[in-house]
Amino acid sequence: MFKKIKANIPNTITCLNLLAGCVACIFAFHSQEMYGTLKGYEIVFMLIGVAAIFDFCDGAAARLLHAYSNLGKELDSLADLISFGVAPAMLMYNTMTYHNGGEITAFAALAIAIFGAIRLARFNVDDRQTETFIGLPIPANAIFWIGACALINDYGYPGDGAMIAALAVMSLFMVAPIKMYSLKFHDFAIRENYKRYLIIISAILFVIFCGVSGLSWTIFLYILLSIFSRKNI
Repeated sequence: MFKKIKANIPNTITCLNLLAGCVACIFAFHSQEMYGTLKGYEIVFMLIGVAAIFDFCDGAAARLLHAYSNLGKELDSLADLISFGVAPAMLMYNTMTYHNGGEITAFAALAIAIFGAIRLARFNVDDRQTETFIGLPIPANAIFWIGACALINDYGYPGDGAMIAALAVMSLFMVAPIKMYSLKFHDFAIRENYKRYLIIISAILFVIFCGVSGLSWTIFLYILLSIFSRKNI
């Protein structure tokens, strides 16, 4: 019995990731409503962040408990698709709908989910992505859109043209044949992890000086560091 419980701890954490993503989708459709001192879109930010924490913890739990399984791998991708693909897609769809008066161009936000699904499917069948990623990881893309949503709500809507262009570029980054370095630490040596430390420090500074919108600049930096430090495939 204990062995079965231990084997399912990582999957339970993954399901919490999925649950956070599902609730984020619900709040995305109430993005401009107030819930206490927070607007709906801010709650979505928090829920996607919680999902990211669970996404990190399920892998850590699997390594710690030696509880790897094919079921866990597939469940993790399904949860990630909801939390980091569908949830940010719904967030941006509703953000665009609110700011552009319900124009049909808001459906372009669904590209986040579609290309995110392609990204995850490729990851599951590609054995080259153990130490590095090929294409922008879907959680990083979700973090970018959290920052973008905050930027729009703080400084105004840039227009449908700019939004569709941004959606197209970021979606294509997820499936582009570009090597992206992993942000996971195997040890804490500065020499081996200086780019990871740079990203963490930059994220803190961007958020301090730019607020939540600074997360978008953090992902831009991550993309640039990956492109200029590794050869494309």
